[in-house]
Amino acid sequence: MHVVELSDKIRAMKMIQHEVTFHRVSQDETGQRIDNFLMTKLKGVPKSLVYRIVRKGEVRVNKKRIKPDYKLQPDDTIRIPPVKLSERPELPSAKLEQVQALADAIIYEDDHLMVVNKPSGIAVHGGSGLKFGLIEALRALRPNDKNLELVHRLDRDTSGLLMVAKKRSVLKALHEQLREKSVNKQYLALVRGQWQKSCRQVEAPLQKNTLQSGERMVRVDAEGKPSLTRFRIQQRYQQATLVEASPVTGRTHQIRVHALHAGHPIAGDPKYGDREFDEQMQQLGLRRLFLHAWQLTFTHPKTERQCHFEAPLEPALSDLLTRLTAI
Repeated sequence: MHVVELSDKIRAMKMIQHEVTFHRVSQDETGQRIDNFLMTKLKGVPKSLVYRIVRKGEVRVNKKRIKPDYKLQPDDTIRIPPVKLSERPELPSAKLEQVQALADAIIYEDDHLMVVNKPSGIAVHGGSGLKFGLIEALRALRPNDKNLELVHRLDRDTSGLLMVAKKRSVLKALHEQLREKSVNKQYLALVRGQWQKSCRQVEAPLQKNTLQSGERMVRVDAEGKPSLTRFRIQQRYQQATLVEASPVTGRTHQIRVHALHAGHPIAGDPKYGDREFDEQMQQLGLRRLFLHAWQLTFTHPKTERQCHFEAPLEPALSDLLTRLTAI
């Protein structure tokens, strides 16, 4: 008889296709998106598979098809189809240099949440060829915090303040604040040309599209979701403007696409930028997207105190502004 090592048995068990299961939504789970719920419930399942089973109607809520952004309601019954569960990816070593660097990026932490100043160039999640992202690195740094979850997201190339919840109840409360638009987020962006003083906000519906290459792009489209960003001029330069952007809604690539729609693409934007402008900024030392989440205000879910955090521009960005001033 062929002998299978115990580790092989465990690995094989994790790949067995499980039966259809039904889950009754608890009060604590109410309000979260079905796609986020499934990614937490089905650990190790690729994000692409989660969206596929939702799109095909294999996931049902109260026997009805739903969209990935459906918000769970109390006592909803979720039908979860059979899926092949792979082993949960191993967390990166906490001793890795990139992981250790993120320890210094934590600017606030208590028993309920943390606020991180995410560097540009690191994705918030692993996957799509990335061994790990911000959340996996934080889980490696805080192995005793079993429920670390991102409260919101930042694009990979965007830097700045990001909230991470340590408890499900905190995640739920902060999501509620985001829905009620009581969380204030301010970004600094360097844009092409002279931002017009009269343009104090951009209200334009946004539609997500996936290209044949798999690249995700967003464009202004009448059929898209309502989206609003407020803008305020911070500093003018000869060929650019530093603006503060405050997103009222939270759509993918919202600030970047709204800035482009206003006629002022953000410097260093590989998706929505202006090549000639970007080359000029590169000659002055810019090596990344000039978009930084620099202010964050919210109500602490447990103490109910108003929390306000600031993260100044990294030296490379502030040095660029100094060079622009000298022109």
